[in-house]
Amino acid sequence: MSEATPAPRDLERLAFARAHLGPAAPVPERASSDAGFRSYWRTRAADGSPRIVMDSPPDREDVRPWLAMQARLRTGGVRVPGVLAQDPENGWLLLEDLGANTVLQVIDADSADRWIGRAFEQLVRLQRIALPDGFPAYDEALVRRELALFPEWFLGRHLGLALTPSEERVWQAACAVLVAAFRNPPQGLVHRDFIVRNLMPAGDGVAVLDFQDAVRGPLAYDVLSLTKDAFVSWPQARVNGWISDYHHAARDAGLSRADPEAFRRDLDLIGVQRHLKVLGIFARLLHRDAKPRYLADAPRFLAYLDHTLPQYPELADLHALLAQRVFPRITPMALPA
Repeated sequence: MSEATPAPRDLERLAFARAHLGPAAPVPERASSDAGFRSYWRTRAADGSPRIVMDSPPDREDVRPWLAMQARLRTGGVRVPGVLAQDPENGWLLLEDLGANTVLQVIDADSADRWIGRAFEQLVRLQRIALPDGFPAYDEALVRRELALFPEWFLGRHLGLALTPSEERVWQAACAVLVAAFRNPPQGLVHRDFIVRNLMPAGDGVAVLDFQDAVRGPLAYDVLSLTKDAFVSWPQARVNGWISDYHHAARDAGLSRADPEAFRRDLDLIGVQRHLKVLGIFARLLHRDAKPRYLADAPRFLAYLDHTLPQYPELADLHALLAQRVFPRITPMALPA
């Protein structure tokens, strides 16, 4: 049986690699992909050192925002993958190879303090970067678009649930609380998915990945994303310690509220918005994009909501709605004690 004919994109990828690494560069082999349309392919330079080809089909995912943010972060002292060659019109980048494992693959209970500390070092550098006027903002329109993913994709498409008129009023009241939570906290550069899966071991620190959707918004957002991660959970006492460590460092850098209780409220309410959004995104990845693996972590986000919502009376009705309509269908996972 003859081998399958390579797809045009495969031939273009090989041609791009060999144009910059020489004609002997091996055929790129898939290294990883992400929740969008980008994929990553490993090949080698003439001296044998590994390289990564980022494939970002221009009709699906423009690579130029990634390039612009990479340059902004690198100028600000944030460790990001180095760009060795580029063809943005056709969606190709040649990157340094930081290895096969993200921090998600190497972090464990014994090493977590070290990895989270390194992550916060990079986060504070990121947050200190000055932003130009007109930089995209985490404004009310964006917050509401993200919140709308939950009833549309998670409740409606995934669970087949339609909100009653009274439940819709509960939902809208909760959305108003969460929108307001984004307005007042200290603002700056927000990565929007600062989790261990988007961090790579790099020397004695970490490199930051998947930063192209960054906006100006509440600095607490990325702290919450890291400590209430999408794919790994930690005991609450340990999370509290990390949050306290970050708050001290950020306050000393002039980035955070002086009052730790006000900062914690920012973190929690912003987190509720993120948890609801992520549930919607994971359901959309399954039903629209045929990517089922993400939704396996839905019980983790329901557990985060089940833990946080009872602490805020203004969100008690939302918690009751979830307890009545969602938790019987998908049980929140048991978070580490």
